[in-house]
Amino acid sequence: MTASVTASTVCSCSVFIVLFSVYVDSQDTDAQLCQMCQGTVRQDSPVWDFCLTKGHIRGRCCFGNNTSNVDTIIGLDLANCSISHVEHLYNSSTSFIIDLSNNPISNLSDFIFQGFNHLTQLLLPSKLECPGGNASWEKVEVKNNARICEGQKNICNQTAQMPWDCPENSFCSPYGPGFFECSCLHNFHGYKCMRQGEFPIAKVLGILTGSTVVVSSLLWFTQRRKAKNT
Repeated sequence: MTASVTASTVCSCSVFIVLFSVYVDSQDTDAQLCQMCQGTVRQDSPVWDFCLTKGHIRGRCCFGNNTSNVDTIIGLDLANCSISHVEHLYNSSTSFIIDLSNNPISNLSDFIFQGFNHLTQLLLPSKLECPGGNASWEKVEVKNNARICEGQKNICNQTAQMPWDCPENSFCSPYGPGFFECSCLHNFHGYKCMRQGEFPIAKVLGILTGSTVVVSSLLWFTQRRKAKNT
């Protein structure tokens, strides 16, 4: 009985630690992103104008005002920050506007913006192209040494430009400028959405929980025997 209770406690603690670690990592990456430049969002920037009515400013980030997305980044101002290389933008895929203009960035991968479904305005150094190409945006113009990409298009509505179609029993969903993903229709799941029926969530969770309990129990008994031997 004691061993069972202890194993359950270890399992619960393990789950809590994992969730807490994910939360802390999320907070750390947000802080790292919002503090990439000194100061806060510039008052003459498009991000400032957007954030006046949509959110509140912390560092170089604009966070949503609604209680449901109070920790969600909806705007990012990294203009004039002497940034020469960008590998990723952390947890800012929920942004509606991002300003990277006036930076010595020589190359920018389109994959950085993969999953940025809400992005409606992107400002880049004028020598860079809009991610996904001009065909992925409603309007592209160069103004004040910045290339402005506005109005992200839904690539799923441009079937002639899609490299392949989604498999049967699935549908196309936009996944950032120039990207799309295929999602299974209701009641279908698995590889290429070929399996019909509800996904066995309870069974999968049961297996994962059982495996966690077994591993935790083995670790507990192993450590206990070591403690007794010493």
